[in-house]
Amino acid sequence: MKNRFLFLITLLLALAIFLPACGGGTPAPTPTPTEPPGDPVAGKVAFDKTCIACHGTDLKGMPNLGKDLTTSEFVKGRTNPQMVDFLKVGRPASDPLNTQGVDMPPKGGNPALTENDLLNIVAYVRIKQVK
Repeated sequence: MKNRFLFLITLLLALAIFLPACGGGTPAPTPTPTEPPGDPVAGKVAFDKTCIACHGTDLKGMPNLGKDLTTSEFVKGRTNPQMVDFLKVGRPASDPLNTQGVDMPPKGGNPALTENDLLNIVAYVRIKQVK
């Protein structure tokens, strides 16, 4: 009887030690986003000052100028940092991937745009995209 009692005490102690290690007590921390989100409200302001000329007020693109950003697979297929990098350099008309045949100037032709401004523009475009 004493051996059985010692066995049960040992088993309970072992469970008390190992169960918390299995994550049973404390909830896991919430993961943080892997990429910066940007501010779509500030992005609209920056978009309206720079991008609207080619991409239009509705982001659907102006004829023979900017692409429709609301349905763009190019935009959907890239992370926020990748889109910021793209906006920094743009795409010349001579690039075979440029289907409009019109230069997409670096920073939309506005050298005053900061990296944060570009991130905000990306956030604004993302909320306007068709899912």
